Formats: sequence, C-alpha cells, structure tokens
Amino acid sequence: MERGAAEPHGLGRYADLLGEVSRTGRLPRREELDALRELGEQAAEDGVGLRELIGRYLAETRRLWGTLPGVARAAGAVERARTGDALLAAVEAAVAALGEGHERAQRLAVRQEEAARREFVDDLLYGRSDLGRLAERAERFGLRLAGEHAVAVAEGPERFDDLHPVARRVERELLGRFGDRDVLVATKDGRLVCVAPGGRDGALDAFATYARTEGPGGRAAQRVALGRPHAGAGGVVTSYEEALGALELAVQLELADPVLYAADLLVFPVLLRDRAAMADLVRSVLGPLTEGRGGARPLLETIWACAATAYVNAEAARRLQVSVRTLSYRLARIKELTGYDPADGLQRYTLETAAMGARVLGWPDRPL
Repeated sequence: MERGAAEPHGLGRYADLLGEVSRTGRLPRREELDALRELGEQAAEDGVGLRELIGRYLAETRRLWGTLPGVARAAGAVERARTGDALLAAVEAAVAALGEGHERAQRLAVRQEEAARREFVDDLLYGRSDLGRLAERAERFGLRLAGEHAVAVAEGPERFDDLHPVARRVERELLGRFGDRDVLVATKDGRLVCVAPGGRDGALDAFATYARTEGPGGRAAQRVALGRPHAGAGGVVTSYEEALGALELAVQLELADPVLYAADLLVFPVLLRDRAAMADLVRSVLGPLTEGRGGARPLLETIWACAATAYVNAEAARRLQVSVRTLSYRLARIKELTGYDPADGLQRYTLETAAMGARVLGWPDRPL
C-alpha cells in the first residue's frame, strides 16, 4: 500500500485490504497500517478534519461490505459472522492508524506554530529582527505595529510558561473581551507578557487584573508592571524594558504596590544614576529627622504614606495604623525639623524626592 497507489475515492488500497481480510480473516499487516498512518497524516496536511476522514473510510466500508468476497460467498450465518468479526477488527485497526497519522501531523503543526510564535516573541521583545520583516510577521499573530503599543509584565511565585493554567486563563479572558486583534499574550523568562495598543483603553489594566486573580491550577501573579506606550516595533522593546525595570525597582525599593506604572517611577532611574548626589540630598533634607522622638524612621514612613495616598490624611493614617491626630502631629514635626512644609507644593516635592532617595539607599537603617 503506497501513498501514490490511490483509488478513485482517495483511500489508498483500503478496498484491497478489506477484500483480503474478508477472504483470509487476518489482521492488517504493519506495512499496511503504516500506509494508513501516512494517509491520515497527508489528509491533515490537506486540511481534512479527523471526523471527515474517518467518515470517508466508514462510508467506503459500508459501500463495499456486501460485495466483499468473504461476505458474498459465506456458506451460512456462522461463517458470515466470523467474516464480519474479522472485518470489524480490521476496520478498527485501520481507523486507529488513520487517527494516529492525523494526530501526528496536527502535533507537528502545533509545534511548528509554537516555535514560530516563540521566535517572533523573542525578536519582538529584544528587537533582534529587521523592523520591516518583524512588522510583516506581527500581522500573523494579530499585531499591527504601525501605531503605539505598550507592554505589561507579570511575575509570580512560580515560573509561567505557555502551558501554565494562569497563562492560558489570562489569554482566554483577554481574547474573549478584546478579540484576537492587536493583543498578544505570551511568556518570556518565566514571566507573563502582554502587548497591546497604547490607545486601547483597559487592555493592559484588564491583563493586570486577570493575572493577579486566583483560579484553578497554578498560583496567580503577585505583581504586574506596565510600560509606557511607544511607537513602532522598537517602541515595544522600550516599553518591555520599562516594565522589567519597574519590577526590579519594586524589589529594590520594597514597594508593596501589586500594580506598577513605569510612568510613575521615572524619577528613580534618575536618582540611581548619581548615588553621591542622592545621598547628599537625603542628608541635607532628611538628616534632621534623626532628632525626632523614636528617630527618623517614623517620620520618614509618614512621608512615604502621605505620598502614596496623595495626602489624604485619613488613608495615610490608616496605612500607618495611627490616628489622624497623630499623623497631623508628625507632619508638623517634619516641618519643624527640616524646614520643609508638606503642605507647600514645591517643598513637598523636595521632601518626597529625598524620601525616595532614602528608600533607594536604605536610610536610615544603613548609614549614608
């Protein structure tokens, strides 16, 4: 049974196999089953579904049944039953071989598609491909890189891969809500990544919500960082690097926020470039806080809490687990010791910038 020796119905030498089985009662040989596997594989490559493929062979079996030599010449009911049993065993083996070949081709196609997708994601996030060619490939995966795109990156207590339950759930939720155009969900280096148009409201915020929502299977992400929108394929790389930088800063600064926006953290890279100047800023602005009762830390934590809550005193007090009256006393003490008034816009900015530097340098726990 060779692939080229096809009958009018395109079923290989299946009719010859059934005829011989009806005469002899034997099972299909290995080479015959291998030929059927190849036919199943070829059908998958030609776009024939498994149900349609099996239907063709079962229809051919039914069409030939009454004309098969062993059935037509059977001497009695017992012989017909014995022949029928042998034929059904052969059909069962043939269908299994066809299905195996069809599935083998499908698995190969999936692996090739996954490899192409993985290569595209690597090139997209690292900018290692010709931009024109990259834009062409992006269309295949539902992205149009002409406009602005932003990248969100989620990380959790365990590594994410393409088969991780969280990754599959997040992709399913996003595609169900936003469709399969211009939203790409992938994994990279154990993290979950989403690329979406910068002007598409809610896509990356929805990704952050879905990634941090617990569900069946693996554990959800603990933190998500969102880069800023940038234009073109190179903009995707920039936004991705910003999101990664935000995650690194969160660890370094011990930030508790589960969702980070790179746009809100732009001052930190600037501070980190000149640690000597940053230390001098902390020393000159916040150094007097060491004279406060209990040292500098309670007053420094007050600045951090007020900055994080946009100076909503009730919320800042709740975070600090103190009364609003105590918070007001601390703010007055900060003004008294440093000379900077938290109620004044420019002076507040100086205090907050110095407080950021203190967090970067680990002051007051570590000396400047």
